[in-house]
Amino acid sequence: MTASETKGMLTALDLTERVSADEIDTVLVVFTDLYGRFMGKRYDAEFFLDTAVADGSHACDYLLTADMEMNPVQGYRFTNWQKGYGDVHLLPDLATLRIASWLDRTALVLCDVAAEGADGLLPIAPRSILKAQVERAAGLGFRVDAASELEFYMFRDSYRAAAEARYAGLEPTGWKLEDYHILQGTREEAFVGALRRNLRDSGVPVETSKGEWGLGQHELNVRYTDVLTMADRHCVYKQCVKEMAEAAGRSVTFMAKQDAGQAGSSCHIHMSLAREDEGGANAFPGAGKAGPVACSDVFRGFLAGWMAHAPEVMVFYAPNVNSYKRYQAASWAPTRIAWSFDNRTAGFRVVGSGQSLRIECRIPGADCNPYLAFAASLASGLDGIEQGLEPPPPHAGDVYAADELATMPASLREASDLFTASEFTARAFGPDVIEHYAHFFRCEQAAYDSAVTDWERARYFEQV
Repeated sequence: MTASETKGMLTALDLTERVSADEIDTVLVVFTDLYGRFMGKRYDAEFFLDTAVADGSHACDYLLTADMEMNPVQGYRFTNWQKGYGDVHLLPDLATLRIASWLDRTALVLCDVAAEGADGLLPIAPRSILKAQVERAAGLGFRVDAASELEFYMFRDSYRAAAEARYAGLEPTGWKLEDYHILQGTREEAFVGALRRNLRDSGVPVETSKGEWGLGQHELNVRYTDVLTMADRHCVYKQCVKEMAEAAGRSVTFMAKQDAGQAGSSCHIHMSLAREDEGGANAFPGAGKAGPVACSDVFRGFLAGWMAHAPEVMVFYAPNVNSYKRYQAASWAPTRIAWSFDNRTAGFRVVGSGQSLRIECRIPGADCNPYLAFAASLASGLDGIEQGLEPPPPHAGDVYAADELATMPASLREASDLFTASEFTARAFGPDVIEHYAHFFRCEQAAYDSAVTDWERARYFEQV
């Protein structure tokens, strides 16, 4: 199914006709900030057609340096108070134009970001980073196919009520473990079913939804496609579920670990390469072997590179302080770098065979920016192919108990240090990206280091 054939996708002509018929009057023109959140403007649909289709739009460049509370952060070379916080140029990618069916009379388009008055895309923008790796893969003759399995928790409290309660004591929508539990899932089908239908009608084809392993936790899987389109779909999915929750007086969270006693929320990444010169055939199957897997040299190199560079790009999989609290033994989240065939204790789980053969990376959390997580995965795998790397032997059994295996970085601080010191990341992403994101992650760590938490008050208020 091509993008133009996907239900809910629009061409400029489609939009013109719907505007003329008074069916659509608003266009959301968006891009993602460093956290992966949609930023942008609501356009009058006629004005969008008259101006933005040809000329694009603009937004303040501070949005690529702001913290989570929208405060401009100093120390970035890209923009700052001394430079006056000018504009970036937003270039609507009309291949992403779609109905936003969960909103009234609204369409949505994702944008690439360019520097004002400069040629080419802005290298530090998340979508630009992924596009650079897609172009690199194309130069090697590959199309990249991917899917992300995204999980979230849902609560009966509205976002405002949750904020007023300081996010404590919230009531989850479920009171039993949800995992594959049809009865428990049926209890929330009014919301989740509407979510599936809204995504389907907004250019995000859905495969399945199911309860997950926590109270009120859900997983909804989107059909695999090329990696850039998948990242776009991932972001539309998150926006849709949050805004549907807002409209229903509920709240959802994509925190990697929202409760110490509950399972974390993941973003498992499935990825494979297709050979453009062979009609798009999967490049992973072959006559060779890697453990029990019948595979090609391409598969072995990609898996080896993805594994080898995981610690250096961990910040793109686990971008927040909270992210690292998800990695606990016997929690369904990986703690060690290993691969196995169809083994959910491993960070890299190989599944399928023949044309369905693919690698599932279980490291990223639901809080990741998909453009960055996909870019890190692809850059790592391509480097493994180019360097002729070979994966280690597959691990059999419980990877959590395999003390001889290397562990992943244990904190955002450790992961940031590995990211900035890595020769690989500098080569794969370029010095501007490394400098910008190193500052971003270190500022996030510094914000946490200076905060006084509820845990500290409960532990020390009386006892010290």
